[in-house]
Order: sequence, then C-alpha cells, then structure tokens
Amino acid sequence: MMIKIQKKDFNIEKEINNIKSKYPEVGAISTFIGYVRNINNQKKVTSINLEVYKKMAIPLLEDITTKAIKKWNVIDSLIIHRYGKILVNQKIVLVATFSMHRDTSFKACNYIMNHLKKDAPFWKKEFYNEGYKWLKNSK
Repeated sequence: MMIKIQKKDFNIEKEINNIKSKYPEVGAISTFIGYVRNINNQKKVTSINLEVYKKMAIPLLEDITTKAIKKWNVIDSLIIHRYGKILVNQKIVLVATFSMHRDTSFKACNYIMNHLKKDAPFWKKEFYNEGYKWLKNSK
C-alpha cells in the first residue's frame, strides 16, 4: 500500500508501473483519476486550493485501504492526493488498485475513492472569476 500526499503533479503511468512491475500476478488495475473541472455549481472555476491535515489523513487512508485490501483480496494499492493550488484540468487524485481479477479491483477502487471523498480531512476552496467558496466533502 502506497499513500502519497503531495503538492507536485504526478505521472500516472510511471506511478502505476512502479507498483505493477513488482507483481507479475496482477491481471487487473482499476484507477480513478480526479481533475479540477472548469464549472461547478453553475460558476466558472479558475482554480482550487486544497488543504490537508496530514497527521489525520494518512492513518485514515491507511485504514480505508487496509479494509479494501482485506475485503477484496487486493494485491496492492496506490493513493496520490495533491494539495495546494491546483488549476483547471490538472490532476487532484489518483486511486489505483492491483488485483488478479477486474471485479475485485473495480470494487476496491470504488470503495477507497468513496471513503476518501467522504471522510478524508481535505478541505477544498474553489476560486471563481469573482470570489471563492469553501466546499463540503461529498458522498
């Protein structure tokens, strides 16, 4: 299980290959990639600023991931979540699960992402042409 919370952008293929190369038995990798979109709540978004409480986030993400790995017998997993200022069309988050079969990989990836979005201590401030708004975590 690898969890990275970082400001810098990341290369999806490189990150996935770093893990995949360790496990020849992996037959399925499911991913979720979240991006900053240009419209939210009928307003034009210019950027977001994500704040995180790392001392809470890492243990929480480890717990969520451990539950998914056990429940679906996943071989490994990867979470990369950015913080700081992120522009429209830039990546925010990557969740990847590595398993022998697609069904378990899909389910584990979905579980991790749903809990990350709902429970993780990340706070999003969305900037518009005029003003900004703090957003609530969603389900």
